[in-house]
Amino acid sequence: MGRKILFITTDQQRYDTIGCNGATFARTPNIDSLAETGIRYERMHNQSVVCMPSRSTMLTGQHQHTHGVWMNGIPLPEDAPSVAADLHTAGYKTALVGKAHFEPFFDPFSRFTENKLSGEGVFTLPSRQADGTIGVHRGFDHMELATHGAVGALHYALDMNVHHPEMVGDFYRVLDNDFEVNAESFGETGAPQVKYNEVPRDLYHTDWVANKTIDWLNTLGQGDDFFCWMSFPDPHHPWDPPTSEKDRVPWRDIDLPDGYIEDRSERERVIDGKPRHWRLWYDGNLVGNYEAPKKWVPSTMTPDQVREVNALNAVEVELIDEAIGRVLATIEARGWTDDVDVIFTTDHGELQGDYGLLFKGPYHTDALMRLPLIWKPAPSASIPSQVVTKPVSMVDLAPTFATIAGLQVPGHMQGNPLPTDDRDAATRGFERSLTAWDCELFGVCMYLRTIHRDGYTATYYLPGTVHDGTEGELYVHAEDPLQRTNRWDDPALRGIRNDLIADLRDHQPPVHDPELPVAAPV
Repeated sequence: MGRKILFITTDQQRYDTIGCNGATFARTPNIDSLAETGIRYERMHNQSVVCMPSRSTMLTGQHQHTHGVWMNGIPLPEDAPSVAADLHTAGYKTALVGKAHFEPFFDPFSRFTENKLSGEGVFTLPSRQADGTIGVHRGFDHMELATHGAVGALHYALDMNVHHPEMVGDFYRVLDNDFEVNAESFGETGAPQVKYNEVPRDLYHTDWVANKTIDWLNTLGQGDDFFCWMSFPDPHHPWDPPTSEKDRVPWRDIDLPDGYIEDRSERERVIDGKPRHWRLWYDGNLVGNYEAPKKWVPSTMTPDQVREVNALNAVEVELIDEAIGRVLATIEARGWTDDVDVIFTTDHGELQGDYGLLFKGPYHTDALMRLPLIWKPAPSASIPSQVVTKPVSMVDLAPTFATIAGLQVPGHMQGNPLPTDDRDAATRGFERSLTAWDCELFGVCMYLRTIHRDGYTATYYLPGTVHDGTEGELYVHAEDPLQRTNRWDDPALRGIRNDLIADLRDHQPPVHDPELPVAAPV
């Protein structure tokens, strides 16, 4: 059979938060070591900048409009294609430990399988597969699930409520009394979604995910092939790591990130050069998705609040790195290292102070679209370490897993196995990456289509609540790496703009028919 696969994901992690990608706040020696001995991708883009569409793309190898999860709150159909199911059918042991989020969390009536498992005391349930047969849910023998806190129906929340109920209230409360995303602060600067959490480190969900992954790996026979998806909920907001760890990165001691524009007049000049919804959100007049607090106004954010958020984010990244180190040590102790491919990435980024903003939404810049991606092929594959600068995409992950396993790439997948160097990328046509945003929530409708190609990022807007279909964004990365100058209306770039948008329209993926309905906010 093929090689073993450890797929590591985080949630809402910027490209520049790991050392090998230029991080200045967090120390990530284990991830950096994977990059040093593997393949680091300079331009990996997601197909959506929010969780559920991106995670569904990882699993299916399809764009969000094809698999149908076009925004958060839409459950991926039970019988959607799944690379885990393909591997399971081929004889692999399969597990997903941590955050899945192919189905909504907001599920008070337990309509969705992910939210049923812990209550039924099981780790999978029978589920219809893409080929019409009945198998384990989405192809996973074992799903042991967690999200950002200790409230809800998932396994981590059940563990905390049963064994450590006194700790549950120490996590940040994600929703307020009006069931809106919470804007409260429990930190030192007043930054939203910040709290110093008294939970012991070994009970926090980062170590829990690593511990449960190790436990599952240790159930396997020495000769078993496995696909293990270890999925950390951090460093997604809320930023509430264990208080015992906060002094790793003292917020008063760090510099402001490059993307934050400290001069208010310059910051607002930059925002005003972008389509109108940027300024509307900045002034607190429009929220484009559910995960940004409606009761928080970005223009009120102070430099110290940016520092505190970045520091706590870095603490969470360091804890993830150390947890990864423990899992890799387990693989080494089992004698598997020579035959295990390790792939590390995330689902989307985080604004984290860029342009005076936090969180995520319909803002297609590198902060949200450009992701860390490292592939350390198994040493037995004899693939040399490289840095790939050509653009690759999230749709390329599932085909890569299939290839590692020695399978033919299924025809429903819309990506290609990841290139191993730039020459391979050029030969196989890795030229562009496409990203889309659709959201229809609380009376706000917004639609973006983006292409990254040849060092440009271009976005056009479809008509919606804020835009009439004439607006857009165009950035020249070599001249403007922080994407502050929108060149959409620059006559000197009109030909390039038109070529990029024509290319983008020519490569739009097939659309799921019928359109899937929204079942929950998130």
